[in-house]
Amino acid sequence: MTGRDGGADLRPIGHSPVVILVRPQLADNIGAVARAMANGGLFHLRLVAPRDGWPQQRAWNNASGAQRLLDALTVHDTVQDAVADLHRVFATCPRPRHIVKTVLTARGAAAELREACNRALSCGLLFGPERAGLDNDDMAQADALIRYPMNPAFTSLNLAQAVMVMAYEWWQTADETLPRTLMTNETQVATKAKLENFLTHLVDQLDACGFLRNAPKRPGMVRNLRHLFQRGEITEQELRTLHGVVTELALGRRQRGRLERDMIEKI
Repeated sequence: MTGRDGGADLRPIGHSPVVILVRPQLADNIGAVARAMANGGLFHLRLVAPRDGWPQQRAWNNASGAQRLLDALTVHDTVQDAVADLHRVFATCPRPRHIVKTVLTARGAAAELREACNRALSCGLLFGPERAGLDNDDMAQADALIRYPMNPAFTSLNLAQAVMVMAYEWWQTADETLPRTLMTNETQVATKAKLENFLTHLVDQLDACGFLRNAPKRPGMVRNLRHLFQRGEITEQELRTLHGVVTELALGRRQRGRLERDMIEKI
């Protein structure tokens, strides 16, 4: 085969589950699965009886940088052979089946997989063929089933999407990214002292131009301005810009005042 070179330097991160595609039908989908796996930190791929055989160049064409996962995958004749060296196996099952077995959400399955992998147990995720999914004999090889909680009126996913859901949930079990951050680029969030300095500048100029001339209302108006600027994490660059705005407005007011006085004197 040609075209297998290149791609990201994808090396396993810790102990992660094996993704097992049972009787996959399209090489394009196998390549897309590798890409989804790499996104979520899954690095081990096995194929069970791929319909069109293996290898297939279209898989490498569609892997978008995750070719190394395809280079390292193994092919098996049966599900039983593919899971023989594993300790825990979960099977995705989008449709109800007459089976007595634990059913997990993707998030719940990811948490259990992470716990098992942390104990150095080898785990696997079974995904069925695109058209019909896993059959009862396939699911008999699994400890538990995974069913994604989705819109019950439309639960259709393609193979790569199904793998992407599990890859994402797997990654999230160890991810420490804050749920909310402020991207400040080359500036930083201003301290309260710098914000107070700006507010003093602003209020001084509002007094000077007469905006706060209503004495009974002045405390409430100043307080509302403080609430406005204290509401979020204003940055130092934003404060510099606002200082410039207030300064230019004050300068314009003074210049306009001089022009108006000059006109009155000429009259």
